[in-house]
Amino acid sequence: MGIFGRKNTSESATATQTAVNPELAALTGDYTIDPSHTTLGFVARHAMVTNVKGGFLDFSGSLHLNGSNPSKSTASLDVKMESIDTGNADRDGHLKSADFFTTDQHPTMTFRSTKAEIVGGDDYRITGDLTILGVTKPLTIDLEFNGAAKDPFGNERVGFEGKAEILRSEWGLTWNAALETGGVLVSDKIKLKFDISAIKNA
Repeated sequence: MGIFGRKNTSESATATQTAVNPELAALTGDYTIDPSHTTLGFVARHAMVTNVKGGFLDFSGSLHLNGSNPSKSTASLDVKMESIDTGNADRDGHLKSADFFTTDQHPTMTFRSTKAEIVGGDDYRITGDLTILGVTKPLTIDLEFNGAAKDPFGNERVGFEGKAEILRSEWGLTWNAALETGGVLVSDKIKLKFDISAIKNA
């Protein structure tokens, strides 16, 4: 998220760590993620030939942004796994089953940040603990700050885009089916994409 990550370069890492955008200082504070204007998406390769896109519709989260010292920024997210949506009811039902997310026993996926970094310009990086199926592993998200504005209702908003990749097997998501032509039905690598709008708390 913009007050947290672009990838470090050895030559400019030290400089970018201190090159804080002065406009960010005014954004310091606590924010609530707005689910109606936020997208939590993922992409998986299906049958080795095409991508299937999906997301989660029910979630809540909060941000603490420190514009003067981005390393002190934090993020927290809770996702209801029953809200998974890939545009196909049968596929969604399979994803909720014991083959994948076992949503009756593990209803929530969580992310809790542990580290935030400014990388340069409007790019930041946040690292934290992602918990799925009761398994907690580190996740690093590259983020871009999209800007801040006051909406027509008087809400102070900030926006971020983020992306990351995971291997689902590291969280115990190992179900698959072999293809007659070779390969497997569902990729292990999952691409994550976030479009986040958050409102500053009064």
